[in-house]
Amino acid sequence: MTTVRPDAPALRMLAEQAFSRAAGAPLVGRNAIRLLRDAGENYPAWLDAIESAHQSVLFENYIVHDDAVGRRFADALAAKARQGARVRVIYDWFGCLGTATRAFWERLRDAGAEVRGFNPPRFDAPLGWLSRNHRKSLCVDDRVAFVSGLCVGQRWVGDPQRGSEPWRDTGVEVRGPAVADVAHAFARAWAETGGSIPPGELPDAAAIAAAGDVELRVLATMPSVAGLYRLDQMIAALARETLWLTDAYFVGTASYVQALREAAMDGVDVRLLVPGASDVPILSPITRSGYRPLLEAGVRVFEWNGPMLHAKTAVTDGRWARVGSSNLNVASWLGNWELDVAADDAAFAQQMQRAYLADLERATEILLVERNRVRCAGTDRARPRWRRAGSGGVTAGAASGGTSGGTSGGTSGARGPRGTRGRGARGSAGQLAAGAIRVGNTFGAAITNRRVLGAAEAKTMALSAIALAAIALVAALWPKVVAWPLGLLAAWSAAALLVRARRLHRAASPPPDESADARR
Repeated sequence: MTTVRPDAPALRMLAEQAFSRAAGAPLVGRNAIRLLRDAGENYPAWLDAIESAHQSVLFENYIVHDDAVGRRFADALAAKARQGARVRVIYDWFGCLGTATRAFWERLRDAGAEVRGFNPPRFDAPLGWLSRNHRKSLCVDDRVAFVSGLCVGQRWVGDPQRGSEPWRDTGVEVRGPAVADVAHAFARAWAETGGSIPPGELPDAAAIAAAGDVELRVLATMPSVAGLYRLDQMIAALARETLWLTDAYFVGTASYVQALREAAMDGVDVRLLVPGASDVPILSPITRSGYRPLLEAGVRVFEWNGPMLHAKTAVTDGRWARVGSSNLNVASWLGNWELDVAADDAAFAQQMQRAYLADLERATEILLVERNRVRCAGTDRARPRWRRAGSGGVTAGAASGGTSGGTSGGTSGARGPRGTRGRGARGSAGQLAAGAIRVGNTFGAAITNRRVLGAAEAKTMALSAIALAAIALVAALWPKVVAWPLGLLAAWSAAALLVRARRLHRAASPPPDESADARR
C-alpha cells in the first residue's frame, strides 16, 4: 500500500490554518517590520511618528508616568490635537494609579485629545478590576504602528546621575496592511471604555499599500479568550531546533511548563531568560520555584544581570518570532487585554536570535549541580540542587550553546543595580494573581504531598507559613479584624449580583407597550 504524503505547500497551509484558529488572528502579508530595542530606539520612533501625524493618533499604554518622559509624550500628543488631528488615548486605571494625576490627563483633554481610563473599579464588579489593559501600542495615520512591552516613564530611559541604567525592553515598528489590525485592536479596547470609534475612521487593510514582504499576525487578546496561550502551546510543540524565550514575569502553568519540558527532552534547544531582580520582588522567589522541573528536562534558564528585564519575546527555529506585551503567565494568557506581533519571517527571526545572544552576554545561567544532593521525600532518588553559574554573566561559549563556568553564587536572587526596585515599582494585579496561583500550587503540594518539592520552593513555603501564622494570630486575638473584611466582601458581592441580575432581567423584558400589544 502506497502512503500519500501531503506536499510542502499543503503542509504550510495546514499550519497557517492551525495557527490562525489557535491565535484568532489571520496571517497578513505585504508588511515591513523593524526591531526596536529599549527606550533609546522606541521612544524617538514613537515621538517622530506622533509629530508627523496628519489625521489620527491612537495611543494606549498600561503605565504612563507624570515625569519628564511622560510629559514629553503628553506635550507631543497635545500639540498634535491642537493642530486638528484626532488624538485618542487609553491608559489603564490600575497601571496609572499613583503614576499620573487627573491633572496630567486633563491637560491632554484641554488640548482636544480624547482620553479614557480603562476599567476603573465598579460597584457591580467587585473583582472586575483584576482584568487590565496591559497593551502598549501606537498607531498613526493608518500608515505606521508600534507594538511593544515598554510603558512610558523615566525608568525605561534610566537616570545616569543616580546610577540607574535603562530597563531592558523590546518593541517593533510595523508598516503595511497589518497596521489596520493594530488600529482595530485599539478600537475594540476603546469601545470597552465607552462609545465606539465611527467605522469610517478605521482603516481598511485592503486600502493600505504594501510596505514589504513580511507575513505577520497581530495577536490582540482579551480576557478568557486564551488565543495566545493556545498559540504558545503550539509553538512549543512544533519547535524543531530552537525555542528562545524572554519574559519579565514568568509563572508558567503546569501544561505550558510540560510543553517546554517535552520540547527540551526531544532535543530542542529551549532557553528562558528572566530578570535577576524584579520590580515586583514577591515574584522572584515564585519564578525561581519553577526552575527545577525545567532544568531537569534540559531547559536552559538565565537570569539577567542588569536592571529590570521587562521584555516579552520569543523566537523559534530561526523562522518565527513574537514581540509584545504578553507575559508567560495566566494573567496575560487569560486575564488581561494584551497585544503582540508574531512574524513568520526568517530575516526578522534571525535578527531576534542575534539580539537574544547579545542579551545572554549580560546574563547568568542557572545550573544543576551534583554536589549537595538532596534526598527526595518519600523516594530513594537524590535530586541535584540548582545554582547560579557565576556573578559575571555567561561566557560567549555559553551564550551560543556551550557551558558557562564560574563558581556558585547561591540560589537566592541578589538585588540588581540601583534603580531596579525603585519606589512605586509594581506589576499588574493580574501578575500578582498569577504569582498567587503558583504559591497556591506549592502550598497545596506541600499539604497533600502530591508531588516532590525542591529546595528552591522552601522560601515560598516559609513565606506562606509566616503569612498563615499571622492570619491565625490575628483571627485568634482580634476575630473582628478578619470577620469584618470577609463580611464586607460577601455583602458587596451579593449587592453586585443583585444589581446585575436586575439589569439582565430588565434587558430581557419587553417594553410595557410591547407587552400590552402582545396581550391584545
